Amino acid sequence: MAKDALVSEDMANKFATEKETPYTRWIRDEGLDIIPALYVRNLRTVPLKPWARRGGNAVFVNHDASRTSNDSYVMEIPAGKSLAPHRQLYEEMILVLEGRGSTTVWNDAGKKISFEWQAGSLFAIPLNTLHQHFNGSGQQPARYIGVTNAPPIINLYEDLDFVFNSKHDFPNRFSGEPDYFSNKGEQKGLLLETNFVADAVSLPLISAKERGAGGGHIRFNMAKGSMNSHISQFPVGTYKKGHAHGPGAYVIILSGEGYSLMWPEGEEPKRYEWEVGTLIVPPNMWFHQHFNTGTTPARYLAFKHEVVSIRNAQGVPKAWISRRLGGDQIDYADESELVRTMFAESLAKNGLSPRMESAYETELADLPPR
Repeated sequence: MAKDALVSEDMANKFATEKETPYTRWIRDEGLDIIPALYVRNLRTVPLKPWARRGGNAVFVNHDASRTSNDSYVMEIPAGKSLAPHRQLYEEMILVLEGRGSTTVWNDAGKKISFEWQAGSLFAIPLNTLHQHFNGSGQQPARYIGVTNAPPIINLYEDLDFVFNSKHDFPNRFSGEPDYFSNKGEQKGLLLETNFVADAVSLPLISAKERGAGGGHIRFNMAKGSMNSHISQFPVGTYKKGHAHGPGAYVIILSGEGYSLMWPEGEEPKRYEWEVGTLIVPPNMWFHQHFNTGTTPARYLAFKHEVVSIRNAQGVPKAWISRRLGGDQIDYADESELVRTMFAESLAKNGLSPRMESAYETELADLPPR
């Protein structure tokens, strides 16, 4: 049974003036588009428009289900050019999709540092710091995706001059430390506290059997922000457990090929093919599941806001906990037969076979009773 909760045009018109927000008006007034999608096949080729404020080309990608917590945008820096200096009273995390270059960050106290980046680099902009991105190539454009918590900030203040032109340093976030953007960090369990990852595609991960398939995982806290992110990887011939969580996870494929299934509870799954550069944004509490059908390990980066992580009393995300225990993760033993049939058929097209037997057996050893 469909659960889109669509109503008549007459009823919808009664709420039409409430659909637009200060945030959506700001993007419109900047002359930019919002792609209201939960899936973009390739961020590296999505069309862009000039963004005068920043001096590059951009498009926003976010759908209604996540737009109240965070957003994403794709930015291109023309060959041999730089973006305009910029500051903002909201957080931002960046993944470089293509190209190479550098970024300079400084505060009102006069502390300034610069660092270089390349395709696959991951970093965060410290809150309200002035910053400027430079393309290091005179021949090719550079492109990145940024995920921010701009929507609630712009909607709260509805004052663009305050959001973009406030002179205030947050020294606990950034005070000009010379090694601020060095490729280092402190590992605390699954959490890596760092401000810069030189290459997210090759970063070593930590075993995370709880998500199934013998995969690796690492979580990030960057620039001491409230947003967070994680990288997951799973081997050839395997797939992750289906799970659900809150809105605003922007999943970007870093390596491999395969597909994802997404569905609201009670409906049939829809399939979304992916490759390096694909973006998947699961709507609020939709189940989703990722499948590796290629010949190499598959890895993705998920940018997200803390609102995504619905946690239990112990602080564990419920997306990591079996539904048999009241969590939001589907055990392999409880998944639809369609899942395994579709996966085997998809692998066969590439001359491969599932390698899931050990994952199924390992789960049975600790499977909670129904």
